[in-house]
Amino acid sequence: MKTISNIDFKNKRALVRVDFNVPLNENNEITDNTRIKAAVPTIKHILNNGGSVVLMSHLGRPKGGFEEKYSLKHIISELEKLIGREVKFLDDCVSEKSFEYTKDLKNGEVVMLENLRFYPEEKAGDSGFAKKIAKHGDIYINDAFGTAHRAHASTAIITENFPNDKYFGLLLEKEMKNIDVLLLDPKPPTTAIIGGAKVSSKITIIEKLMDSVDQIIIGGGMAYTFIKAQGGRVGDSLVEDDYIKTAKDVLELAKKKDVQVFLPTDTIIADKFANDARSKSCSIYEIPEEWMGLDIGTDTIQQFNDVIQSSKTILWNGPMGVFEMESFKNGTVAIANSLVNATRNGAFTLIGGGDSVAAINQLDLGDKVSYVSTGGGAMLEYLEGKELPGIKSILN
Repeated sequence: MKTISNIDFKNKRALVRVDFNVPLNENNEITDNTRIKAAVPTIKHILNNGGSVVLMSHLGRPKGGFEEKYSLKHIISELEKLIGREVKFLDDCVSEKSFEYTKDLKNGEVVMLENLRFYPEEKAGDSGFAKKIAKHGDIYINDAFGTAHRAHASTAIITENFPNDKYFGLLLEKEMKNIDVLLLDPKPPTTAIIGGAKVSSKITIIEKLMDSVDQIIIGGGMAYTFIKAQGGRVGDSLVEDDYIKTAKDVLELAKKKDVQVFLPTDTIIADKFANDARSKSCSIYEIPEEWMGLDIGTDTIQQFNDVIQSSKTILWNGPMGVFEMESFKNGTVAIANSLVNATRNGAFTLIGGGDSVAAINQLDLGDKVSYVSTGGGAMLEYLEGKELPGIKSILN
């Protein structure tokens, strides 16, 4: 693996693609600094080994030009606090002024470039733009796993300008090693817990995981499509009718591959999609008309917990219910705590996907599981066996 561990950075400028796409509130304050913290080891490693650092990232989804709320200047003070030194902010990426500044960086200095996505050429994967931003460094390092599945200028195309000086950062290296535990060297029994709203967004990963796992737990909104596929009455619950046949096919495929699928048996239902809705528990196969399932029930929590505690390698992607609502977060909280217990008892637990990561971080349990991935879509595509441009371009 082409990592930075043995690189001599003395008198070298490291141009590092990080993923600082963090949530900000209306006062432009960071509400979750997980992704910034994750990049700190790579930054400190370069500085401690005599180099200087030029950081580049995107933030949010600007429309193709400058937007104040998406300026990376809002993350500078948090970054300075985490790395313990001053960070110079440059308000653009490709002006002569910015090139002049980074050309003469001294060892130990850190620079942050403005949001890459203020330039349409970034998402377009423009080679001319990639060549320009490449002028900011002597060595290129990709440490942004969250964008490794994008063939953008700063994540993939840029490597053409660093044929012999392109490497994975410590975070990206760690991401691949931890996901490879599940793909290449899992201790059985291996279990995947797949939740979230829609079957359509998870079908490929479920099918791919059939070759790697012994058991699949299905929860969240997608479970109701599977229940309906088995003839259950699901009331007004979220169902993708176009995927009923797909759900049946998945269950058939699981039988052929000898993979056990666990579906909820009971559910917490509500008379409207709201935190203050009337709610009660019932069989997931017998949801009354005009009621909808919004969380897994207590019997299901117990059943899922038993499966998790008997497993040695576990992936969790997607919540068990509408965990953003206090009234319907119990199932997701229970699964998170179950994973903590399993980890304590020696299981390898990998958490990935935006909502699962948000849940584990909200509960302050991130350091009590084996690994929390910083990449949502990238992690899923890696698990699906797809070549990620940001990884492939370093290896080539």
